[in-house]
Amino acid sequence: MKILLCSLCLLMASGSLMAGSKVIATGGATTVEGNSGGGIVPWATINGYSSSDEWSVNTFAGRVGVDDFTLDSVGIGASFNNQWELSFARQKFTLDTIGGELRQDILGIKYKIAGELLYSGMPQISLGAQFKKNRDFALPAAVGAGDDSGYELYLAASKVFFDAIAGRNLLLNATVRSTDAHQAGLLGFGGAGVSHKLMFESSAVLLLNYNLALGTEFKQKPNQLGFADEQHWRDVFAAWFINKNASVVLGYVDLGDIAGLTEQTGFYLSVEGTW
Repeated sequence: MKILLCSLCLLMASGSLMAGSKVIATGGATTVEGNSGGGIVPWATINGYSSSDEWSVNTFAGRVGVDDFTLDSVGIGASFNNQWELSFARQKFTLDTIGGELRQDILGIKYKIAGELLYSGMPQISLGAQFKKNRDFALPAAVGAGDDSGYELYLAASKVFFDAIAGRNLLLNATVRSTDAHQAGLLGFGGAGVSHKLMFESSAVLLLNYNLALGTEFKQKPNQLGFADEQHWRDVFAAWFINKNASVVLGYVDLGDIAGLTEQTGFYLSVEGTW
């Protein structure tokens, strides 16, 4: 947590750094998996503020703290031409009650295939892929996971509707993901009787002004690991886009039951720097 707070102080002082041409907040925040979106759901947005023939680079650090677990994520990303996004995230999942930790690396790519977030009738539509590698596979293998790595594909559509609620703009996002991961890969992939399933994810974000937003998200989970139920994830959050170089997201998360430990609820905090 100290690292997160120090990072925030540095980012708030970085307003003079160069940024791209896109409108503030249109790059979204960074999810716990390193791609552009909210907190737990990737959107069709492309991270950063690069527009035509421009590059953008971003870094982030985040923490999810629930009753019996802590998830720390750090990562870096790059975007080009407001069309391509590359990302890398490293996660550490600490088993606060049980003891031990699980680590995972996530490499992501996203491509905008059609539409625009703001100024077209068609929503922005992006296709994304993630390769995930679990670096501590002994526990996942012991509870039935078949592989220490896996891939996910997703298709996301995002659109801002102007003057939608009380004169405020509203962002809506829908994502469909193909996955065979258990607990987003933290408990491995595949196994006996496990196949890729299509999961639905969604976000709704009310833009209070040009740099403040309130949102909620839903992430459907496949529940294919026999030893314990896997439940859907939900969150509500507030995002502050301080400037084009810095943003902060603070939220409440409900991760349901994890590994037999019930009602995992708590907080989510993320800070991001963009250049």
